[in-house]
Amino acid sequence: MKEKITIIKVGGKIVEEHESLNTLLDRFAQIQGRKVLIHGGGRSATRMAERLGIESRMVDGRRITDEATLQVVTMVYGGLVNKNIVAQLQARGVNALGLTGADCNLIKACKRPVKEVDYGFVGDVERTDGDMLSKLIEQGIVPIVAPLTHDGNGNLLNTNADTMAAETAKALAVHYDVTLIYCFEHPGVMRDPEDAASLIPVITHDSYRTLLADGIVSGGMIPKIDNAFNAIDNGVKEVIITRADAIDGIQGTRIISAKWKVES
Repeated sequence: MKEKITIIKVGGKIVEEHESLNTLLDRFAQIQGRKVLIHGGGRSATRMAERLGIESRMVDGRRITDEATLQVVTMVYGGLVNKNIVAQLQARGVNALGLTGADCNLIKACKRPVKEVDYGFVGDVERTDGDMLSKLIEQGIVPIVAPLTHDGNGNLLNTNADTMAAETAKALAVHYDVTLIYCFEHPGVMRDPEDAASLIPVITHDSYRTLLADGIVSGGMIPKIDNAFNAIDNGVKEVIITRADAIDGIQGTRIISAKWKVES
């Protein structure tokens, strides 16, 4: 029987606000057993770029990453945000190690092809080394992964953290019984973002198609759920979308395969 591991992906808004970050890290430190944290940091990158006089350009919520912007996100994601989280976890007794995809050749990506939009130095994940990551984890290390990958030719690439979390979960599913938790500022996927009682407890492939058609799921939630199904369909035990203060695996929206039965 495989040992359980919990992978937490947390968005930039949570890690960039002192109170919400403290709450998240308190909850993360309390998770028993093996664990990994993958984080964003987009708002901090935007603020740093502004301070340096570098324009931030976004298309459909995704950052255009030219050479100057790549330098900014490398400093912010791999440095300021990542190392702050590492230091805070060390203070909580968690032996954290800050990483990017380039470290130990963990996550290799290719530069996104130019189609309607040239995203610049943005990476699409090609391979995640679950064997290497599991070796670190088995040494009692808790990886804290920034949303940067590399192309094998000496170039760093800005990479979507939700995708990195799904790909990491898939790679570790060979070694562990994986629960992947996407956390942000809402209780889960909502029919009405203003009504906490409208939480959707379970989403299957079939119900997802209906939610899309009805416009209930839209915008940035679409790639998050797409990544969740990608993970579920490739060996990950469960994916949960929930609040940052509810990462105990009990609350939130569960993404499940149609072939699985919902436990009562």
